Amino acid sequence: MAKSKTPMKRARMAKIRQASNMSKKSAMKTAIKKFEAAIADNNRSEAEARLVAAISIIDKNAGRGIVHKNKAARLKSRLSKKLNKLAQ
Repeated sequence: MAKSKTPMKRARMAKIRQASNMSKKSAMKTAIKKFEAAIADNNRSEAEARLVAAISIIDKNAGRGIVHKNKAARLKSRLSKKLNKLAQ
């Protein structure tokens, strides 16, 4: 453990940031699960609304650096494909 003032504060701040990032990542996963539940119910209108909400959260997390931009793009692509399959 650090002994001087600055590294101790950095450790405290890292712990706070980690908790915040975990919370945001969890919210993203929850939004994705809600979208997938709407897909499972074959409810297209609800699924579209949930997709918009999930994509919004994914984009925010990618912008903040919580998830990599390529992972965000991959998630959005896969969710969109699931919605398009529902239409057929």
